[in-house]
Amino acid sequence: MRAILRQIRITSPKANLIAKMVRGKNVVEALDFLKFVPKKGARILAKVIASAAANAENNLKLEYKDLIIAKILVTEGTTYKRQRRVSRGRSYQLLKRTCHITVEVAAQSNLKEKGKESTSIKKIESKIESKVSEKATKEKVSTSSLGTVKVKVKKSAKDDKIDKKILKKVKKV
Repeated sequence: MRAILRQIRITSPKANLIAKMVRGKNVVEALDFLKFVPKKGARILAKVIASAAANAENNLKLEYKDLIIAKILVTEGTTYKRQRRVSRGRSYQLLKRTCHITVEVAAQSNLKEKGKESTSIKKIESKIESKVSEKATKEKVSTSSLGTVKVKVKKSAKDDKIDKKILKKVKKV
């Protein structure tokens, strides 16, 4: 279920900064988090997320606590052009920018059933696969499963650092 808020008097980069913080989070966690963010965009985004969650709860009969923010899209809206008078009969142009915020909310179980994963996990898995294939061609490596590598030849210190960084990212996710 989704909710759209249009023509909000905030620039899209400022709103997108807040949206990045809550993408992929649980709705309850996101709303609690946004209460303590001291930015104008946080209040606006909290209203849109609450609206999308209410739509899902009312229309699709989903549990409020099981909802996840599936997608947040912040796009530019129209720009109001105003003028500020300055000396010698001139004027400077003021651009009052607006944006549109779209929030999609889905049940956590629906996302797992469809096999959708976050893009960060997919990126990390592709990095691991590329590393495994590189090592297999260079050093004759045997792989048992994704992410585990049995090396027959000594690796350089640089390869160890890269592997540790990738494993840290996988553990965080």
